Formats: sequence, structure tokens, C-alpha cells
Amino acid sequence: MRDEITQAVLAREDVARYLRGGARESEGQARERIFAYLDELRTTQRYGIYRNLKHPLYPILRKVTRLAEHVDIVREATTAGRVIYVSNHKSHLDYLVEPLVLEDHAIRPPLIAAGINLFGGPLGMLHRHITGAVPIRRDAKDPAYLVTLKAYVAELLKRHDLLYYFEGGRSYTGELKTPKTGLMHAALQAERDDVVIVPTAVAYDIVLEDRILARQGTKSRQRPFTRELAEMVTAAVGFTTRAFVTFGTPIPLKGWDPNARRDVVTLARTTRDAIGRLHKVLPSAVVAMAVKPSMTEADLRERVAEVLDVLREHGANLDSSDPGEVTERGTADLARRGVLVHDRSVLRVRDRSVLRYYARSILHVSAPPKRAPRTH
Repeated sequence: MRDEITQAVLAREDVARYLRGGARESEGQARERIFAYLDELRTTQRYGIYRNLKHPLYPILRKVTRLAEHVDIVREATTAGRVIYVSNHKSHLDYLVEPLVLEDHAIRPPLIAAGINLFGGPLGMLHRHITGAVPIRRDAKDPAYLVTLKAYVAELLKRHDLLYYFEGGRSYTGELKTPKTGLMHAALQAERDDVVIVPTAVAYDIVLEDRILARQGTKSRQRPFTRELAEMVTAAVGFTTRAFVTFGTPIPLKGWDPNARRDVVTLARTTRDAIGRLHKVLPSAVVAMAVKPSMTEADLRERVAEVLDVLREHGANLDSSDPGEVTERGTADLARRGVLVHDRSVLRVRDRSVLRYYARSILHVSAPPKRAPRTH
């Protein structure tokens, strides 16, 4: 039986036009492909069960101190209408931390757009029938899939809030990546005047997968999530961190033309720039940018002070502006991770790839784009 969302998707003009077939496939073939993709995208969120998942996940979550900024923005936005949380993507922990921050403050849960690699085996059943995650085929080129995905997301937004990661996947270099526009375009096609984007930035003192990401550098192919999960369990030994989730001023979708490619790209870049300004600049990243292969802590403190001056000048969202405090905390975090080591009175770099990963995570702040954002 067709559910309400499926019927609404099939009634949309762009989908109906595709279902009429074309030169390359018959109407029957087009219909079969659309229905197959709709079955793949269908998801259910059982929030009562979802909310209790934090109990079996406590061994990991207890190592992460969740800190939220500007929650009042979200509370007001969810009262006024539908919300799309557009976030950067640091870690697989993001899927846990960001929804739990909303739960901590009694804010209604969004559905989550997640890579289809997370939908195999028992984890896939969990996502599809409890968490309400929507499987996304990243970099898909099939017109049937793209028209179905955009229509499905547009219809979801009439009934649910949505959280998605604009970079399309985790950053393997630490840098804030160029935004993907597919889901942004789908959101605009919802044609709802009460939908807003809430830019959302997540940042960690220490990223659980830092060594894995830094050494891979670029994502050559999609790896099974079970393999990544095993690596994360190993990386979690001795792991503790703070997780900052910062919400920004809502960006209304009203006034942006979904049929104008320039509008879609400009909206994506405007959102990306907002997330970059919100991103919490933590001591580990500042020290990573300031430290040299070998230097005393006194020299490092001077370099940290210089980096902080530049960051302040660019309006960075600093955790601390005190050079001594930043140096002490950042050095301790990176030393505990094995990135820096104390050699008598000198600090030495042990893992350059991971150090570069953290330094690159604030490049967008120290050298922000000069583009003036468009407003409506």
C-alpha cells in the first residue's frame, strides 16, 4: 500500500513528468525505477525508542561532554515552522551528539539524511525503523534517483524537520568543504514559506577518528561502515572530548528560486559561510596551527597569542582568548592523543598528519572568503 508521502511524491509534476517515460526508457521502466528508489528512501522514526538509545551507547557518550550555544534560536525557529539543520561533518559521533543536544533541551527531533553505507545489517534496520534516517546515495547521477530524492525530501519537510551535512561526508583533511547542493535544491522545492535553515556547527577538542581521517587524506572509495566502526572502537581507548554544537541565525527559504541554479548555489555558500563563522575554535586547533616541529612552551605561548590575534580580527568563535589557557589545554589534548610529546623542556611533533588535520580545521576562519553573502 502507498503511504501518504509516496502518494504525494508521485503526484508532483517533476516526478509525473519522469513517469511518462522518454526516449531512453518506457513508462513501465521509469515507474519501476521510481518505486524502487521510493522503497529505499522510506523511513520511520519511533522517537520513544530512539530517545532511549543513549543508554546502550553510554560507554561512548560518557566520554563526550555536550555543550550547546544559542539553543534559544532553535526553540524559537521550531515554534514558528519547519527547520532544516545544515551542519558541517566532523565525525560519526555527529549523528549522536547533535540530536542528543536537541533532546537535552526538549526540542523536537529531526529526521537525519545519512550516507547509504550506514544502512547495512542490523544498523540499517535501526536507522530505517527507529532513528528515522534517510539513506542518501552520495554523488548519484541517475536522473530517476535525483528526481525521486528531491521530491521525497520536499514532501518530508511538510511533515518533519531535517538534519543534513552539507559537505556530503566527513572532512578527511579537517577543512570545511565545498557545499553540496542536492538537498538544498530539494528543500527549496518544498515550496513552504515557513521553512528556515538553521546553520549548525559541531566542533570537538579531539575528533574520535582523527588518525583514520588524517592518514587517509582523501576518500578514494566508500568503505564498509562495520570496518570504520571497528577502527573507532580502537580509537576510543583513553578518548575524552568536549563537543560544541552552535546554532546560528535562521535563513528563510522564502524568496530563493529553486529553478535558478545561481540561487541554489548562493544559498548553499551563504549557509556554509555562516557555519564557518559559528564553528567553535578550540585550543587543540589553535595550538596545531601555532606549533613548530620543535619549540619550548614559552615560544609556543607567544605564537598562540599571535594566532589568537588573527582569529579575533576575523571574528572567530573562540573558546578562550587567553594564550596561556589555550596553550595549556591545547597542548594537553594533543599530547594525550600522541600528536605532541614533551622532550625535556621542548615540545616535539610526533604525528604531523594529525597535527595538520587540526590546523586545517580553522583555516576558514584565519583566511575567510571575501564574498559578500546575499540576503533576502
